Amino acid sequence: MALEGRVAVVTGAGRGIGKGIALALSNDGATVVLADSDAASVQTLAGEIRSAGCEALGMSCDVSKREPVEDLLAEAIARFGKIDVLVNNAGINRDTMLHKMTDEQWYEVLDVDLTAVFFTTRFAAAHMRERGYGRIVNISSASWLGSLGQANYAAAKAGVVGLTLTAARELARKGVTANVICPGFIDTEMTRRVPPDVWQSVVERIPVGEAGLPEDVANLVVFLASDGARYITGQVLNVGGGLTW
Repeated sequence: MALEGRVAVVTGAGRGIGKGIALALSNDGATVVLADSDAASVQTLAGEIRSAGCEALGMSCDVSKREPVEDLLAEAIARFGKIDVLVNNAGINRDTMLHKMTDEQWYEVLDVDLTAVFFTTRFAAAHMRERGYGRIVNISSASWLGSLGQANYAAAKAGVVGLTLTAARELARKGVTANVICPGFIDTEMTRRVPPDVWQSVVERIPVGEAGLPEDVANLVVFLASDGARYITGQVLNVGGGLTW
């Protein structure tokens, strides 16, 4: 229970990787504030966590807008007194080839996958600097290196890397670490939407021979959120079974 007494906020916690992260943090003792555009999913998950004897709060939040994000984080502080850990996981994709991509598809993905990370990190940075402690873990993607049909998604995820590395430099002497995790091909509802032949072709490229699980990402988040990772900051960490895209 290395995270006992810590308060963690997780965006995009309703399903997939975000849900796995929330459960892992809770299992390690953290109080978790779960945010998602799907209020029912996070409220159900929060209820399950409370039933297991841990503290949790589920909240609906449109992370693409500044005011809901600031309200979310302010509520976390009002309820629990602080934010120790911020995990930016919320993300969407609107895949299409670059020459067919609409303005709406571009901005929708950038707003959720990058601008939202700026909103939460800016708020958390001020709070954590003042307290002299904090852990920021941002979820990017192996696609930040470029991915067919994902110009918007790749650009946003590359932006998350740059934002995180800048935050790490600015906050390092304030007791705050900032790291970014780049998951590879993880078995979630989103990846299960791809055709079976595409799924198989991707899996065949993974050195370990299988898709990852949300827990594989979550376990790294838990470590980076712990005091055991106090000297690790400004790192880009791949969780892809050996596949770097």
